[in-house]
Amino acid sequence: MVYLPPHFTETDEAVLLAHMDRHDFALLVTHGPTGQGELIASQVPLLAEKRDGKLFLLGHLALPNPQCADLNGGEALVVFSGPHAYVSPSWYTAGPAVPTWNYAAVHAYGTPRAIADKGWLGQFLRRLSERHEAREANPWRMGDQPAPFLDAMMGGILGFEIEVARLDGKFKLSQNRPAGDRPRVAAALEAHADDDSHGVARLMRERETAS
Repeated sequence: MVYLPPHFTETDEAVLLAHMDRHDFALLVTHGPTGQGELIASQVPLLAEKRDGKLFLLGHLALPNPQCADLNGGEALVVFSGPHAYVSPSWYTAGPAVPTWNYAAVHAYGTPRAIADKGWLGQFLRRLSERHEAREANPWRMGDQPAPFLDAMMGGILGFEIEVARLDGKFKLSQNRPAGDRPRVAAALEAHADDDSHGVARLMRERETAS
C-alpha cells in the first residue's frame, strides 16, 4: 500500500490513466507467487489497455531475469513515477514551515500472468515500438527486420500481462497549503531549469485552473 493523506489522493481514473500513459517506463515489483519470496524490481516499458471494462498492463522481461519466475500468481506492484521537485519553505507567505517535496505517482496492483506465445509477443512488441518510434523522423520498423533475427530475439524474452485490481494515485502538489502559497510555489518551480520542476509546476497550475 501507499500512504495516502486525503489532501493528496487522486481517484479520477482519467487522470490516473493519463499519468500512466505519460510515465510508461515503470517499476515492476514482485515477491514470488506466494508473496513470501525475495523482493525483485525491474524497470520496464509498459502498455496499458482496457478490455471488457478491465485494465491490463502489458510488458516483457529478459528470460535470464529472475523476476520471470514471479509472473504466475502472487501480487505485483507497478509504480508509475512522475515529476518530483523540492519545495522550499521560503516560497510561502508565512511560517514557520519546513522543506518538503512535491510529486505525482500512480501505484497499480494486480496479478501477473506470463505469456510465452510468440504471436502475442510479436503483436505486443510491434505496438510498443510503433508507439515510441512515432516521434522519429525515420522510424525503425519491426516488419523490416529479418524474420530469423526477430524469432531469435523473441526467444530470449517472456511477455506478461497484469490485470489491475486497484489503482492508487498520489498527487502531492501543495494542496495542504493556503491558496495564496500554491501559485508562489508553482512560480518558483517554473524559475528552475530542470524538467521535473516544470512538470510539477504544470500539474499544480492545471489543478488550480480546474478547482
